[in-house]
Amino acid sequence: MKKPQWIALTAAALLTLFIFVFAKTVPAHKPVSATANEQHSADDGHDHGPAIAQVTIDSLLVTAKKNLSQEQVTRLNGLENSITRGDVKNQQLAVFHQLSHFWRDTARVFEPYAWYEAEAARLENSEKSLTFAARLFLDDLQMDESAGRRQWKALQAKDLFERSLTINPDNDSAKVGLGATYLFGGISANPMEGIAKIREVVQKDSTNIYAQLTLVKGSMLSGQLDKAISRLETVIRIEPGNMEALLLMADLYERQNNFKTAISWYEKSLLVIKQAEIRQAVSQRIEDLKKRDK
Repeated sequence: MKKPQWIALTAAALLTLFIFVFAKTVPAHKPVSATANEQHSADDGHDHGPAIAQVTIDSLLVTAKKNLSQEQVTRLNGLENSITRGDVKNQQLAVFHQLSHFWRDTARVFEPYAWYEAEAARLENSEKSLTFAARLFLDDLQMDESAGRRQWKALQAKDLFERSLTINPDNDSAKVGLGATYLFGGISANPMEGIAKIREVVQKDSTNIYAQLTLVKGSMLSGQLDKAISRLETVIRIEPGNMEALLLMADLYERQNNFKTAISWYEKSLLVIKQAEIRQAVSQRIEDLKKRDK
């Protein structure tokens, strides 16, 4: 199992690796609302950090459509064309969900799947749907090695989290998600902008596991391993069976070449991991570390 997985993945995102085998490639016709939504994210007055190769839903869709069969292209074109014909909100929502399911279940490409989930969420404009779509982008961007795609996903997540917080400013999960988007998405020249948003939640509620784990990953990215361990100890005191915390703790000790302690934490994680693929990967990691610890 690759090391970056231990750094940036939540338990949900880790499972996603085994559920989806998305190609990072992608189709060409963009719905009418795409440009407006992307412009909202890109021109919101914030500093999004250094310029990188621009990625848009257009470019992602163009690439993805190249891998479709003619039958799939015909089906997709029919769905896309029906968006502009639908002048009733419920009709548009139904088409957006059909498109998202097409890209998730048939084409198995993440970016258009998440995009159409986001379009549906923006149209529905409910706290629940906006937060769900935002988390799709946030979880996936942490696994993406392309700076351009990562920034595009971060801008989508930022827009969706901000819309959700407009509906409910007290949603701590959305606040942490927005902070994590800044932290991991490369949309700000100042990483502390994201950290500050997450610390605001922790200062109000030190038992917020999501916030604490996000700060752990921030500390790991900045090389503050002792601070990360300290926060993980807090998390594990609150939730002794938290799989993500146990795996992160093991990884931290492995980074410090303390293989014996790392093995101990990996073994503890096996007591709570139910997914066969993850159990196998962790068991293999334990065996590898035992060889290195001799």
